[in-house]
Amino acid sequence: MKFSTKAEYGLRAMVNLAKHYPGQKTAKLISKEEDISQKYLERLLATLCSEGIVDSSKGKSGGYVLARDPKKISAGEIIEVLEGSISPMRCAGEFCAAEKRCLSSIVWIELGQQIRKTLYSIKLDSLIRQKRRK
Repeated sequence: MKFSTKAEYGLRAMVNLAKHYPGQKTAKLISKEEDISQKYLERLLATLCSEGIVDSSKGKSGGYVLARDPKKISAGEIIEVLEGSISPMRCAGEFCAAEKRCLSSIVWIELGQQIRKTLYSIKLDSLIRQKRRK
């Protein structure tokens, strides 16, 4: 299972904002610090804004800020907003037409549940605390 750059860059940007919470930062500054294309980052941030994870303000002193405390935002929430439903196989979710007849789907469903459980247990706050220890 591979996540795209949406998950990778989105999570990096959110950790960056979490380090400066409750302060705000511009997309330009985050882009520079994280080495992410500013246009791409702005699209990711717009998606996160539309889902209420990030707030933005326009103008000369505008920027982005986490909409909630970093203790209340999980990696799983960010990844699902940017990537869609977390599932190791297409057949392990809502798209499976043979789920009731296919006994092997149990493996993929259980795996998806464990991945989701792990990602939702990791909060932004714990990521910035981990980084500080190194």
